[in-house]
Formats: sequence, structure tokens, C-alpha cells
Amino acid sequence: MKNTTKTTLALVFAACLVPLTASADTLLGVYVGAQGWNMDAEGSFGSTANQAKFNFDTETQGSFYIALEHPLPLVPNIRIKHNQMDTQGSAKLTSTFVFDDSTYSVDSSLATQVDLTNTDFIFYYEVLDNDLISLDFGLNVKRIDGQLDVRNLDDVGQSSSEAFTGYVPMVYGAVKVGVPIIPGLGVFAGGSLLSVGDHSLFDYEIGVDYTFVDNVVVDMSLQLGYKSTQLELDDLDDIYSDLEFDGVFAGLEIHF
Repeated sequence: MKNTTKTTLALVFAACLVPLTASADTLLGVYVGAQGWNMDAEGSFGSTANQAKFNFDTETQGSFYIALEHPLPLVPNIRIKHNQMDTQGSAKLTSTFVFDDSTYSVDSSLATQVDLTNTDFIFYYEVLDNDLISLDFGLNVKRIDGQLDVRNLDDVGQSSSEAFTGYVPMVYGAVKVGVPIIPGLGVFAGGSLLSVGDHSLFDYEIGVDYTFVDNVVVDMSLQLGYKSTQLELDDLDDIYSDLEFDGVFAGLEIHF
């Protein structure tokens, strides 16, 4: 009798493990990803509305993120993404340029180093989530750690620099659609937007991904797409800008 009871309990326990294992992702999902970005930059900046336009180099930048999803009602999921955005450039002035209380005269040759590296803290809800389509909506609190350096190549002693750090709240949305005729293939788009007064800031990415590993332990996907970030500021901590960073990217995402 005791042996029969032990056998029955063991079978019940084993049966319970199957659905728990199969539904582990519904209890807690972790996404980790990295992207390499072939980033082009263009635009202008200054300490006044009279900005200088620079010719920037093409750089290879990186983005890294982690996301945590759970089934708790009313509690948002969270995604943290770090975006490297630094480049250098040059300009030949056609008008007087003022930056950080330093005046650069016409025909001066300038070099600049721009670093707008930022981190997204995204709090979102899954409005839809199935094999065909997923839709997320929420709030992105973007932390920008900015540094703008200018150096006069014709006057070694003349240089200036502006640094600023701030948090920018943005509306966030993302969508992913599966391709039924090709298992594992999907298209996606997502981005964040802020437009207040004369300030405008948005970033977005679109692309395709292909899941080449798909089992109960881990999923792995390759990504290929295009992303863009635009930053238009009008007197934000004495910074004026009209800058755009864009280019193609490739990435890898792991889902536990």
C-alpha cells in the first residue's frame, strides 16, 4: 500500500512538472540583446539659434538591452537599453559661430566631438501578445549624457565644450508581426516620441528577425534593420541642435 501511494505521488508530481516547464515563459520572460549600428550623422548645433553645420564621420556604434516580462496585472514590464552615439566631424565656417561664450570667426576650420550616448528606461504593457502579432505601449524615460566639444584648427588655443545630463519622458510603442508562411520570420517596428514646444526628439527602428533556435529552454533570433534618432532642441540648457543619426543595424536577441 505504501509503495502504491509513493508511486501515485511520484506520477502526480511528474505530471505537474510538465505544464510548469511548458508555461515557464508565461511566468517570467527575460530578453537580452545586442546590436551593431553603422551610424551616419548630419546636422548642426550651437549655443544660439545661429548654429554651425558639421560634416560628421560614419561610425560603428553599439546598443545593448535587457527586458523583463511578467504576468502581474497593472505592473508594467521593463526594458533597459543603452545606446552609444558618439561621432566626430569638421566644418568650415561661412558665418560667425558662438559656442559656450566663445566666438569663432568666419572662415575658421573647426573640429568637433559629439557624444549623445543615452539610456532608455521603458515601462510598457503588452496590449496584444500571440504568435501572429504583439503590440506594446508605454513610457520611455530617456537619460541623455551629452557632451559637445569644439576646437579651432586655425587657433590652437581656442576651444569650448558643453556638457549636459537630463531625463526626457517619451511615448513608447512597438509592434511585431509574424510571417505565417515562413516559420520563425517576423517584421517589427518600434520607437519613442516627444514633441513639446520647439523641442522635438524621436527615435525608431524597423526590421526583420528570424528565430533560428526555438525550444522550451531558450530562443535565439537574428535581427536586421534600420534605425534613426533625431534631436531638435531650442535653448535646452543653452543648447540648440538639429541633429540626425541613422543607419542599418544587425543584432542578436536571446529569450529565456
